[in-house]
Amino acid sequence: MAKRPRWQYVLLIALALLALATLLVPCMVRTESELRIRAGQQGLSLPDGFFVYQRLDERGIRIKSITPEGDGLVIRLDSPEQQLLAREALQTILPPGYIIALSESPVPTHWVREFARAPLNLG
Repeated sequence: MAKRPRWQYVLLIALALLALATLLVPCMVRTESELRIRAGQQGLSLPDGFFVYQRLDERGIRIKSITPEGDGLVIRLDSPEQQLLAREALQTILPPGYIIALSESPVPTHWVREFARAPLNLG
């Protein structure tokens, strides 16, 4: 039986690593569907997060979280479909003057965050 050339083993390992990376990358960095609400007019205060949660929940829209961030509220939702439904609902729920923007943010998983930590400076 003839021996395989070394480059074939290297090629086989490279293909295996490429296949593994293709499978793991979507698991390591996923995106979350978000809505950002901010006041578009001077003197207009942000709506209460609990009020927004209740109104969206009444319409069957599944919310992961609502958090104040900067000068607005960030609403994280389960899917892009829920994101669009929430935007339509909020346009009818909230009075005029609010800006409701769609966004998707990459959310690193716990495993990725562990490796992305800043290195320790010793000395």
